[in-house]
Amino acid sequence: MSYTLGQLAAKVQGIVKGDANLVIDKLGTLEKATRNELSFLANPKYQSLLEVTSAGAVLVKTEELAKLVNNAIVVSNPYLAFAQLSHIFVPATHNWSGIHQSAVVSLKATLSENVVIAPNVVIDDDVVIAEDCVIGAGCVIGRGVKIGQGSRIYPNVTLYHNVEIGAACIIHSGAVIGADGFGFAPNNGSWEKIDQLGSVVIGDNVEIGASTTIDRGAIENTQIGQGVKIDNQVQIAHNVIIGDNTAIAASTAIAGSTKIGSMCTISGGVCIAGHLELTDKVHITGMSMISNSISEAGSYSSGMGMEPTGKWRRTVARVRRIDDMAKQFAQLKQQVNKFLEKVDK
Repeated sequence: MSYTLGQLAAKVQGIVKGDANLVIDKLGTLEKATRNELSFLANPKYQSLLEVTSAGAVLVKTEELAKLVNNAIVVSNPYLAFAQLSHIFVPATHNWSGIHQSAVVSLKATLSENVVIAPNVVIDDDVVIAEDCVIGAGCVIGRGVKIGQGSRIYPNVTLYHNVEIGAACIIHSGAVIGADGFGFAPNNGSWEKIDQLGSVVIGDNVEIGASTTIDRGAIENTQIGQGVKIDNQVQIAHNVIIGDNTAIAASTAIAGSTKIGSMCTISGGVCIAGHLELTDKVHITGMSMISNSISEAGSYSSGMGMEPTGKWRRTVARVRRIDDMAKQFAQLKQQVNKFLEKVDK
């Protein structure tokens, strides 16, 4: 679908500089965009690309920047405007409507109007799917699941029994929501399984990445708040609670019964131990190990950043000697104190 530059500007409350009738049919990068593509400048360090870009128009923050290109839309936040406009250029992801003949849908399930059920979907008893939902091919929707209006479930997602998904959610392929949490009681050298009696409740406008797993609660529910964004291959254990609008990057693992506040950002590869509490607006950098609760907002890191291998080996060697060095320092401190006592006398 194509739009004029003026139409796009109206959608993001921007001001056109240049040809408002220029037809835009695609979004692109400053480096590779062509005459009928719209790009954006969000990071000032790429400003030099404005002078060489072939993009038909660019989203920019100021009128001064707009003068560097033939056509522009001036907006207060170009990156946000780009995100908003991306919604209208999304290509169709399915070419069927209604319920595919190969789907297996329980007679006890309730499907609202305009629901799309793709091939080979299985929908169990007492499932409730609201208006305008799309369930991708090969999904399994367990007994008693509820899915809110306008949610999109991509192919091969499994929703275990009694899971609740809010409105306008996106769940990507391979995600498993509501599997048993890792609960076992020791029993004379073996393990007795603890049946997981809770479920998973997910708020509105949540996005869950491919192959991410969210375990059901042991007794109470695992809870994912409104607007939470979860990347691919994230593990969220039983009874975890995640506050509204928190974002979690790929390969993070969160152990059971941990509570994470609202507006937090957790970078890739982070491990968070169980039974902890992180307050609102906590930012965790990549590969960190969180072993204690965090009660003050701010940025937190652990581990060691990259450095040349030779220097890293020397650093590790010194780190391994820290305990001995601390003991030597304590002994030296005692000797100095004794010497100072003699001098005073």
